Amino acid sequence: MDAKLLLLALSTGVGLGFLLLAVRQLVTVVRLFVRGVLVTGTVIPRVAGDRRRTGLVMFTDHLGRPVVVDTGAYGPLRGLPPVGGTVPVCYPRNRPTAARLWTPRYLLSPAFGWFLTSSVAFVCGTRVTR
Repeated sequence: MDAKLLLLALSTGVGLGFLLLAVRQLVTVVRLFVRGVLVTGTVIPRVAGDRRRTGLVMFTDHLGRPVVVDTGAYGPLRGLPPVGGTVPVCYPRNRPTAARLWTPRYLLSPAFGWFLTSSVAFVCGTRVTR
């Protein structure tokens, strides 16, 4: 098997895999838009010993139970307000632990990142075959 063909196949496979992840993220957003429950959450501080600087989001689900969502390391970059602020949260009706912030940057930035990564993989594959 030719090395160029192998690299083309690998980069195409990687590109399609990342593109699949981007589509999966967009499908999740559409499902939340159609069937999700939209509530307002409050940003609370982390415990004192935690090294991460971002806050947690606390909200109550449709049964009145409190649920805490960790927004991850990139929370402020994705539109998380400071501690004490409110943010819209959307979750599937029977799975409040799968909640996501209902801000465009938080919902669409992973899909955009996966799409850019797949584009880079496809471009690398086409450059190798020349």
